[in-house]
Amino acid sequence: MPPKVKITKEDIIKTAIDIVRDKGADAINARNIASVLNCSTQPIFFNFDNMEELKLAAVAEAERIFEEFMNKEIGKGEYPAYKASGMAYIRFAFEEKELFKLLYMRDRTHENINEVSELNNRMKNMVKDNVELSDDKAQLFHLEIWAYVHGIATMLATSYLQFDFSFISKMITDVYQGLKKQFEGD
Repeated sequence: MPPKVKITKEDIIKTAIDIVRDKGADAINARNIASVLNCSTQPIFFNFDNMEELKLAAVAEAERIFEEFMNKEIGKGEYPAYKASGMAYIRFAFEEKELFKLLYMRDRTHENINEVSELNNRMKNMVKDNVELSDDKAQLFHLEIWAYVHGIATMLATSYLQFDFSFISKMITDVYQGLKKQFEGD
């Protein structure tokens, strides 16, 4: 008898991500994953204690995919790093609609949200590299820009509006320059 093919934790997470991309986050369940992997649900619950643990692993993988996406966008050098991070966020929402929704449009009522994340600190420091501000003001500056960028990204992720990326670039520059002028005047 041939040996059984071992289904790894990574296989399951990758399959969960593929399902999200294809059908949305609500489609992550043991049956769907087992069907794609052509196995029973046993390997899923051998690798994960429950579906919540698997969903958290899928979110962590989506975060890794986004961070890689953002670093690639920044690395292109098409925009200054801070603007590139905003453009990457918007482009990710456009190109990876369902992963974007999983990361940034899910209900977080029962989640413990850490506002002082590594990514937020990185963004705050990018602001400080360009505008002389205290930590608190740089954080506020970033939050105001991020709320604006998130609005554009959400419109693209939900196909509410379709903006040209050169127009989006101009919009972000305009808001950035306006906030910079306001914050420097404080």
